[in-house]
Amino acid sequence: MTLILLAIISLCFGNYQIPMSHLYDAILAQFTGQPLVSPIESNIIFSLRLPRMLAAVGIGAALAISGTAYQSIFQNPLVSPDLLGVSNGAAVGAALAILLGLHSFGTQVLAFIVGLAAVMLSVLIPRLMGRSTNLTLVLAGVVVSGLMQAILGLLKYMADPDSQLQNIVYWQLGSLSKVTVNSFMSVLPMLLLGTLVLFIMRWRLTVLGLGDAAAQSMGINVTTERRIVVLCATVLTAASVCLSGTIGWIGLVVPHMARMLVGPNTRYSLPLSGLIGAIFLLIVDTLARTLSAGEIPLSILTGFIGTPIFIYILATRKVTLR
Repeated sequence: MTLILLAIISLCFGNYQIPMSHLYDAILAQFTGQPLVSPIESNIIFSLRLPRMLAAVGIGAALAISGTAYQSIFQNPLVSPDLLGVSNGAAVGAALAILLGLHSFGTQVLAFIVGLAAVMLSVLIPRLMGRSTNLTLVLAGVVVSGLMQAILGLLKYMADPDSQLQNIVYWQLGSLSKVTVNSFMSVLPMLLLGTLVLFIMRWRLTVLGLGDAAAQSMGINVTTERRIVVLCATVLTAASVCLSGTIGWIGLVVPHMARMLVGPNTRYSLPLSGLIGAIFLLIVDTLARTLSAGEIPLSILTGFIGTPIFIYILATRKVTLR
């Protein structure tokens, strides 16, 4: 109910205010074919705000669900969706697309490809070392993230400071301003598939979070199922980042909020994380386009909101670092 109410508010509020009665008339006009509202209001609702609202819900839920999966599978409460370099890899892909002059769809495709390539590299490094442990995988992710940051810095150095550099920096800070119905529909299958698989496996995440020995004693193929979880969580993150840019804190903070409400069992905390993540990003996106005449990048707001929340969680829940 809260999500539906916030969705209605997001369609009404912005620099151009639309009364709720006009929103109702605009929706009714889609079924009756009668021009009950002005073309301007209809265009704002269905071409601009509706895709953003749907993207905020989908991306917020995806980042929160992937964060819950990562924290459970790696048994570390400070793990976030960009752990394996996917966010920085996607940023490199987007920056390269901007330098090549590609359109928004090309930017999304290249961001997704490079993001997945970064994850594959993070997974490959421990296998080449012969040390396929959680700690080694996390450290490999840190190394790959550092590499992607260096490449991104080089691309920013090569970019035109009057046009390309501004686009790269703004994309890095996260925004839903360029989301369209077509761009959202292009990543929706990946969001649905990754979410569906993790929902099906959510009870296994609880067992995997107890450790390899406990999971193996219950007949679970730890290596195979961990790879499936990592792949699905990575697909969710990469699909989200290639559409909205880098949005921080959601995948780190929201899983803790869900566990505070329902406990550590991922059978309940994973779907609740998705719901809270959708609500959280929907609120942030609505604030981003209403607080000022210009649009505030999403990562700035998520940082200001997420930091005190996470400090409160650390202070009250006594989160243990592993």
